[in-house]
Amino acid sequence: YAILSNRNFGNVFNVYVPWYSSLASRYSVCRLIMDVFKLNVKQLATKIKDAELTSVDLCKAYIDRIKKFEKDIHAWVHFDEKVLIEKAQESDNHRRSGKPLGLLHGIPVALKDIIGTFDMPTECGTSLRKGMSASQDAEIVDLLKTEGAIIMGKTATSELAYYSPSKTKNPHDYTRTPGGSSSGSAAVVASHMAPLSIGSQTGGSIIRPASYCGVVGYKPSFGLISRNGVLKTSENLDHVGVFGKSVEDVALLAKVLIKKDSYDKSTIHFSANTMLEETNKIPTFEPKFIFYKTESWKKIDKKSRDAFEYFIKSFKKNIEVFDTPSYFKDIKKYHQIIHETDMANNFYNYFKKSKKKLSKQMQDAISRGIKYSAKDYAEARDFMTRSYDSYKEVFEDYHGVISPSSTGVADKGLSNTGSPEFCTVWSFMGTPTISLPLLEGENNLPLGIQLIGNKYDDLRFMGIANWLEKESEKFNE
Repeated sequence: YAILSNRNFGNVFNVYVPWYSSLASRYSVCRLIMDVFKLNVKQLATKIKDAELTSVDLCKAYIDRIKKFEKDIHAWVHFDEKVLIEKAQESDNHRRSGKPLGLLHGIPVALKDIIGTFDMPTECGTSLRKGMSASQDAEIVDLLKTEGAIIMGKTATSELAYYSPSKTKNPHDYTRTPGGSSSGSAAVVASHMAPLSIGSQTGGSIIRPASYCGVVGYKPSFGLISRNGVLKTSENLDHVGVFGKSVEDVALLAKVLIKKDSYDKSTIHFSANTMLEETNKIPTFEPKFIFYKTESWKKIDKKSRDAFEYFIKSFKKNIEVFDTPSYFKDIKKYHQIIHETDMANNFYNYFKKSKKKLSKQMQDAISRGIKYSAKDYAEARDFMTRSYDSYKEVFEDYHGVISPSSTGVADKGLSNTGSPEFCTVWSFMGTPTISLPLLEGENNLPLGIQLIGNKYDDLRFMGIANWLEKESEKFNE
């Protein structure tokens, strides 16, 4: 055992005993694979770059997890083991050639099945798109490939990224929902079937699944990540976001994806070059937060409320509790008007030609969307601007807002994906939000803390999120 653990001694044996080199190599790889799920993405990428780990062996580790858990969780709608290994081999050959490597070289990434790919189906959770693929890759897929990432496959989504649930089960309790609509994207990270994944949020489709599944989910400010090639439900509300095991993981993935895209007019010029450095910076001053006890507070189950109360008490020098601003109560109504009007516009052909193949929830939403007046829509759009202008004053004195990510732990049953009511406000205003798996509720199920920042202040925001993550770990030691 001592001999096999000594790399230098192994090099000597390699000259005289050819079989030893193979044995030592296999031992080294096995030891790395045993620890691979404990490493963050940056560490994995570094080990691949330094030839301490191959992309093939990394992907095989995830394939083993998929074989073990996918039969129960049902998080994947498209996964081809053979193709994944071929891509990993190509990645390893590229590294051996000495060519430059990207930030995510050799790292497998899972995609929500609304993100267009030309070589995989993009079915968007509906039978109306069964077997269909996009004519070309989405912009974010191109960005991932440019940085050397490997596209693992497609993860399950609610029907057309709305409410009708997929078959995915919560990895912590198969009788409970994983949330939606980014159900599979959260579940594959939670079950270690993928190190990173990409989802989307129009209401609460990243933050809620992250909370239910116990992973980190980050929705950047509106306009930072291109939606070109991604299913369009609402051009005014759709955000692309990311899932990982830590703040640093999602920061690395977001850094790759944040880029101005002329084909998505909502994207802005925003430099994310220093995102990792800013994430790992120690704040100059201890952050100060507001905790809003919204009208939805009473809907949270007692054990979850107790967990939040303990969290607030633990950070009492950092958190001040306030009542919810009065204008928040109108946001749900205006969000619904915009969301349903946009869906009626984008999915009208499905509704007109194949209405019976849509869920009752989708039919009702589109029916309402058709009926809103131009005045209703204009008022809702105007309120987006006015509500954010009022909200941003918070950041004159505070670093962020803290709230629950969800109304409690994952709901029992698989017939719904839970309530997005703690997330809708922030999707409406387009602010950056992140769910951190810092608490536990009933039956020791995960419960997320949601941190909200100021729009386009994502670099500093991620540093604050990282601080909160690390400080919370101290309380749990």
